[in-house]
Amino acid sequence: MWSEFKKFALKGNVLDLAVGVIIGGAFGKIVSSLVNDLIMPLVGILLGGIDFSKQEYTFFDATIKYGAFLQTVVDFFIIALSIFLFIRFLSRFKKKEEIAEAAPVVDKTEVLLAEIRDLLKENQAVISRKSEGNND
Repeated sequence: MWSEFKKFALKGNVLDLAVGVIIGGAFGKIVSSLVNDLIMPLVGILLGGIDFSKQEYTFFDATIKYGAFLQTVVDFFIIALSIFLFIRFLSRFKKKEEIAEAAPVVDKTEVLLAEIRDLLKENQAVISRKSEGNND
């Protein structure tokens, strides 16, 4: 059982996933700081000095913290936009690699040899048509 667990835990996909989760958590903290410490204070200033993190509504005994919710929504949009831009960048980079791999490098000698081959084929076809025409 231990050896099966080691095989599972050390597979590339599991390690990649673990690294992704760790980096994703750190990225989430960076985005949260960006939103909480930079973006939302600027938005608050633009809207007349409102501190969104403190915005709440009390309804009977319940406190609805809609400011924290707005910050979380902004967090989500920034993370979604960042991931979209990153994947778009990787896709373009990958397409350029695929195009570079797909387009074989053709030597000038190979091009000339291909042209000579094609001309020889054409001449052979002309000669065989002429010889068939003479036999009639």
